[in-house]
Amino acid sequence: MKVYGNTEVVAALHKMVESGHVPHAMLFHEDDGGGAFPLVLNFLEELYGGNPRVQKLIHPDIHFVFPVAGPDKPVSLQFIGPFRELVLDNQYFFENELYTAIGIEGKQAGISVHEARSILERLSLSAVEGGYRTVVMYLPEKMNVQAANALLKMVEEPPQNTLFLLITHAPEKVLVTISSRCLHMRVQPLSPEAEVEVHAREAAGNTALVDLFHDLLEAIVARDMLKAIETGEAVADLKVREQQKSFCRLASEDLRRIFMLQKMPQLAHVPEGDQDFYRRMSSALKPTFPRRALGVMDRALMLIERNVNQKILFTDMVNQLYML
Repeated sequence: MKVYGNTEVVAALHKMVESGHVPHAMLFHEDDGGGAFPLVLNFLEELYGGNPRVQKLIHPDIHFVFPVAGPDKPVSLQFIGPFRELVLDNQYFFENELYTAIGIEGKQAGISVHEARSILERLSLSAVEGGYRTVVMYLPEKMNVQAANALLKMVEEPPQNTLFLLITHAPEKVLVTISSRCLHMRVQPLSPEAEVEVHAREAAGNTALVDLFHDLLEAIVARDMLKAIETGEAVADLKVREQQKSFCRLASEDLRRIFMLQKMPQLAHVPEGDQDFYRRMSSALKPTFPRRALGVMDRALMLIERNVNQKILFTDMVNQLYML
């Protein structure tokens, strides 16, 4: 699968394979729908000697873990078929597309202690082909404390040739006990050209949602409560609940950019064409705003999952952001 950009990360991973010095745990930070999955699979394909089963997601020594939901203590293995179909169709998939593909849309997905025990059970067996055993975990921020505690010793001191490759959208939410054991690697966002090529349909929808959040921030900075409420009503009027959830996630990504511009501007990686907006926001908003606003967006996401009335939910969200 083609990897867009990220030449420094690709070169670093290639050097690891060549030297034989591969960290036992790595945390890849991507934006939703970004390039971490193809990057990880290409790395594993090289590590496993070009084995074609890696890209087909059927190598017996590579185990995929992702958030799931349902009765009777579900684990990823129960959903591996539709997961494989999703990734084979498009490795640049969005989080909500995963939940739709595995049939848990609208449910509270997570990585439970039952999943952790399943991982440990699989890793207790010898590698089928005598090489590396790898766990690829998508969204470790969805892992609860019990699961993290169960995996901690394995992540901290794994058996020889055992790898953990974690792909996150929110590294600050990954439990510190796990995150601190990993080598962190930032997967840079897709360029506008690559975005069009990879996510033509999704990109158009995301642009509209980002514009809505930009309108909301402009209203907050201008202290225009009426405009802010109107923007909140526009989000509440979105017909598909997944769009409302995407709005919250994209807003969180924007808030992280503003936070980075305020604290470490050299690492902000602002999209081309939007520099003026983000610079204005980073100057106009209080330094405490991005972090507190992230909490507001997290709460909104939780309430969407709980089917709270959208009008009340987003009016409350606007009010909280306005008062920060």
